[in-house]
Amino acid sequence: MLTGWFLWFILFWVVFLLVMMSIGGFFMFRKFLKRLPKEDGKSELDWQDYYIEQTRHLWHDKEKALLEDLVKPVPELFRDVARQKIAGKIGELALKEKAERITEDLVIRGYIIATPKRDHKFLLKALKEKNIDITPYEHLLQKK
Repeated sequence: MLTGWFLWFILFWVVFLLVMMSIGGFFMFRKFLKRLPKEDGKSELDWQDYYIEQTRHLWHDKEKALLEDLVKPVPELFRDVARQKIAGKIGELALKEKAERITEDLVIRGYIIATPKRDHKFLLKALKEKNIDITPYEHLLQKK
């Protein structure tokens, strides 16, 4: 029979593994749900990839740098996913509006629409540092 510190070590290890597997399973399940096809036959991630691919040629260095600045607060592990989600939303807006190029305005609006409200404080801080007026975007910031 197990006794003493070894018993506590085993119990801790079992609980730790269960928690870690649950967290991993949660994120894998979310990714699985995003991969499921919708009514139109394409999944959320398929559409995101489509919008990025269709608008790849519209991006310029200034807008790419702005997007990089906006996703800097995201932990490095999730930064690529966040960048793709935001870029997909920006691409969707650009295609809907038949934009000839990705502009600063599209990047900011796409960021606001693609991210949860709790992330907007990072956007506001970055825009303030770059001396960009936020008044045209206040209606979007209030929606969420």
